[in-house]
Amino acid sequence: MLPSPLLPASVHDGLRDALGRRGLSASVAPGLLDTGQGALDLVARWASLVGPGTVLVAHSNAGYLAPLVRATGGTPGPIVFMDAALPPAAGSCALAPAPFREWLGELADAEGQLPPWTRWWPRTDLDEVLPADLFDAVDAVCPRLPLDYFDTVVAAPPGWVDGPNAYLAFGVTYGDERAFAERHGWPVADLEGLHLAFVTEPDVVATSIASLVGRIGP
Repeated sequence: MLPSPLLPASVHDGLRDALGRRGLSASVAPGLLDTGQGALDLVARWASLVGPGTVLVAHSNAGYLAPLVRATGGTPGPIVFMDAALPPAAGSCALAPAPFREWLGELADAEGQLPPWTRWWPRTDLDEVLPADLFDAVDAVCPRLPLDYFDTVVAAPPGWVDGPNAYLAFGVTYGDERAFAERHGWPVADLEGLHLAFVTEPDVVATSIASLVGRIGP
C-alpha cells in the first residue's frame, strides 16, 4: 500500500490486516519524509520494494506517483487507485492542481511548512471523514509537509494507462478520476463512503480491492 505522505502510514493498519484475513499478504510502504526529501525520494524508496507479483494500492496524493513507482521498479504489476489522484495519460503534472496549490499557499507558515492535514479544515468538517474517537490518535502523528512538495513535477510513464490498473472510488470527490478510469477501460468499483473509508470500514474496502484485483486483465 502506498500511503499519502499527508497521513501517517499507521492509518492503513486496519486495511492491511483486513487484506491479510482474505489471504492477501499486505504491507504499508513507509511514507514519512525526512528533511529535504520530496516526492521523487518516495518513488525511489517505494520502487525498491516492488517485486514480481506486487500489487500497488495507492491512496489519495500517492496516486500521482504510483505509475512512476511501477515503471521504476521494473515489474509491471497491477495498481489499484483507491480514491486517488491520477497523473495525465501522457506528459507531466505537479502534485496539486493550480487552484488547490493556491489555497495551500494560504495555509503555509512563514517557513513554508504546512500544518498537519488534520488541521487544514475546521474540526467539524472532518467529523464524518475521521471519526472523533480516531481523530486525536491520527492528529498526534500526522506529518507536516513543506509547501514546495506540491510543486514537484512528475512525468507520466509512457503507456501507463494501458497497464493493469483499477479504480476504487469512495463517493464523488474523485469523480473526474473515476471517469478517466472508466474511459480507459479499467475495472471500477464504488463504495458509499468518504475519503478515509478504508479507516472506518477496512473489511468492506479490502473486499472491494480483492475483487478489483481479480478483475484486472493481464
